[in-house]
Amino acid sequence: MHSKVGIGSDADVAALAELVADAERVTDAARAAQIHEVRVLAAAGRLAEQQSAGASERVKAREMALRSIAAELAGVFATTDRTLQRRIDEARDLVENYPATMDAWEAGRITRGHVRAIQDTGCVVPTEVRAEFERAAIERCEGETPNRVRDALVHLAERLHPRSFTERHEEAVAGRCVRVQAGPDGMSDLIATLPTVIAEGVVDRLTRQAREIIDARRHTEAGGSEGGAAAGDTDAAAVERADSTGSSFAGDTRTMDQVRADVFADLLLAGTPSLDPTADADGNGALGAIRAKVQVVVPALTLTGEDDGPAELVGRSPIDAATARELAGDNTAWDRLLTHPVTGTVLECDAYQPTAAMRRLLRARDRHCRFPGCRQPAIRCEIDHTHAASDGGPTHVGNLAHLCKRHHDVKHHTRWRVEQLPGGKLVWTSPTGRVYREDAPRPLVAFTPATESPPAKSESPPVKPESPPAGAESRPAGSSLLTASSARRSIQTGHDIPPF
Repeated sequence: MHSKVGIGSDADVAALAELVADAERVTDAARAAQIHEVRVLAAAGRLAEQQSAGASERVKAREMALRSIAAELAGVFATTDRTLQRRIDEARDLVENYPATMDAWEAGRITRGHVRAIQDTGCVVPTEVRAEFERAAIERCEGETPNRVRDALVHLAERLHPRSFTERHEEAVAGRCVRVQAGPDGMSDLIATLPTVIAEGVVDRLTRQAREIIDARRHTEAGGSEGGAAAGDTDAAAVERADSTGSSFAGDTRTMDQVRADVFADLLLAGTPSLDPTADADGNGALGAIRAKVQVVVPALTLTGEDDGPAELVGRSPIDAATARELAGDNTAWDRLLTHPVTGTVLECDAYQPTAAMRRLLRARDRHCRFPGCRQPAIRCEIDHTHAASDGGPTHVGNLAHLCKRHHDVKHHTRWRVEQLPGGKLVWTSPTGRVYREDAPRPLVAFTPATESPPAKSESPPVKPESPPAGAESRPAGSSLLTASSARRSIQTGHDIPPF
């Protein structure tokens, strides 16, 4: 049994409840102040345009009027006039081009973070369909944190863009490059502009290799006289101890970021990590054999070439259809997901190879940590028994969910409680009694070809069924998705679409 700490008594809960109430009042006041500030700045932009009306060189006159007003307001906001001018432009764009977003913000339905996400992702949406984008985006934002909803808004904006994502990606990939940006104190930034799926693969491989090194260091330290650094050792003593024990990791105090950077440099300069915990006297170890993994969700119609809609790199951003097809074709580890035709909820996952089917289904269903607001990818989380196994909880998908290490500890060692309902829905209860419902996330990709019109949406959202309706095996076309885990270091373009 785990002890519960953090909130020790009913009096502590009451004190926390009062803090929560104060926080709600502060949030309401801050929202009102933020909205007032946006409207003031938008009015400043309109004033600059009015002052320049009728001038012979109207563009220059407006710029000068705007600079003058920005300089005046900069003294009030204690910032630079350039910063104020940019904020004025953003405020005017928000007030004039996103009226529904402003209304939802004023009503408390969404937060400032949601507003930024809608404005940032909506900039690519044509004016004639922006109202449709706003309506759908606001619905997505309600009840979700801004960081969780941003990917969904990106996909929504992509579907409404007049040019296909694949077409724009083909143009963008021509600009890939590597450059060095000099920094202070003898340091520089090495910047590589790459297709997203490759960049994410690079970071994943570096992270996996760095974790192997750090885990080996912890094992060495835990070994005590077998090679661990003694308490109070100086760096020199640690090195001497490493020489005497044969361990390269005793005394290694590098952070994860530092190890990643060192492995990155080793791979580029020498082709292999200089420190390998799996190495032995006979040759190189297995650290260099670690390959990157990325999780991709792609509609079945996109995979077969009937649609060119983007796929989803889970937890990151869209990727083009050609890359998604190639990842699926070149990998042996991929899953087929059966999703509900209305809600999009993952109902079933079948593999084409013998595998740990339960883990694969959970990863497909959860996609990220299931604590409210957290989006740590499922591939970096732990699988938790909602009803603890030590208390008789079964090992079944209906009693399992992904939690990151931080929130796994919160669940077991504080007074936060969680219940899992059918369909993978989690209901969290905070120490003060506040309830947060955490539904299994729907895949963000579209389920129908881009040429088809989406079904009209009713005023009230449909009730999500707990199980597939009768006859679910004859599901509509497009209700299947595919996920692929890639071990490739690079993606070659121009190949034919592989048969499936």
